[in-house]
Amino acid sequence: MKLMNITMGALLLSGTAMAAQADEELHFIMCGGEVREADQAVVDKFEADNEGVTVNLEAVPWGTCQDKSLTLAAAGDPPSIAYMGSRTLRQMANNDLIVPAQIDPEAPYQEGVLNTVTIEGTTWGYPHAFSTKALYLNCDIIEASGQECVAPKTWDEMYTMAKGVVDNTEAAGVGLAGKDFDNTMHQFLNYLYSNGGVVIDSATGENKLDSKETRETLEFYGKLVEVAQDGPTAWERDQLRDLFNDGQIAMYVNGPWGHNQHNEDINQLVAPVPAGPSGESGTILITDSIVVFKGSGHEDLAHELAQAITSGDSQYDLDSTWGLTPILDYKALGMSEVYYESGIWPNFTATISTGGPEPLVEDFKSLQSVFTNMVQGIILQDDTVDNLVTIAAEELDDAL
Repeated sequence: MKLMNITMGALLLSGTAMAAQADEELHFIMCGGEVREADQAVVDKFEADNEGVTVNLEAVPWGTCQDKSLTLAAAGDPPSIAYMGSRTLRQMANNDLIVPAQIDPEAPYQEGVLNTVTIEGTTWGYPHAFSTKALYLNCDIIEASGQECVAPKTWDEMYTMAKGVVDNTEAAGVGLAGKDFDNTMHQFLNYLYSNGGVVIDSATGENKLDSKETRETLEFYGKLVEVAQDGPTAWERDQLRDLFNDGQIAMYVNGPWGHNQHNEDINQLVAPVPAGPSGESGTILITDSIVVFKGSGHEDLAHELAQAITSGDSQYDLDSTWGLTPILDYKALGMSEVYYESGIWPNFTATISTGGPEPLVEDFKSLQSVFTNMVQGIILQDDTVDNLVTIAAEELDDAL
């Protein structure tokens, strides 16, 4: 664990330099095991602007960070503020451990971003890191199959291209995630949101999974098994990246970071996730966020720090240096040149408005199981599409 204590200075007492006693100390837990330069700069300025305030900034690895924050809060010794996965928000809100965020209504968040931190109309976190997904294509494989490497716009076009690869090369047409892992749910939701589907209504909390859109998506996922790598239930997204690099699959879905993780000799094309019959091209919207804990005694200051660290210039610095999908419309903030208007980025921003959030439930493992069971059921042909969706919707009711 890396611990960083940032103080406001020292005063001399009886000829000896002694650390100044802070009037207020904010305990800030930063998940991820490191403190990004952009965030550190905000903390330094916040201390300079607030005399007598120190920020005890503690960077904790993801594997233990969220549990540590929750344990401290449940024990009555909450951190003042923490950066953590937005998927924890419902659990913390339901257990009265955090307070609602005070989002600036003028802040130009990208459409749909606030849905990733909103539960039944209440916003519980300040979004601070944002990702979307797109389709990667290996044009060398696709062209070797006798096809033109043009981005498929619909599911039918994607399947036809994948089938052409299978019929004419040694590679699989598409990489499909089906392992008991969280990104199996994420991969499925990229297709569901590209078909107009909804999991949980963020305004009402209503379960919307049992729908025509979900059935169409699950049917398509099952169809993709015919043109996918062997044994999809053994594979998760990062392993699909390895198959892509090895020339064993022609297409798969990943985030913007995937582009630089692919072999330089691959002639790759990036495109929005193709649209299903009932929707437009979409993506899953995933955020990490800053939360303010209840009972620290520093809630007002914590809100100020959260607002500062997620504000325009500071947020832009983090987004651009970390290679994240832009969380704000920075053009609306007056920036004339922005990093995400060129290169691969339009493929990751074009679908923000038609995307949907990672669903917020109290027990994330239960949510993951809902989708894993449904996806594995269709991959292994254990049941019909109709029954699998009906069962998944009932399981989601239990998770809610």
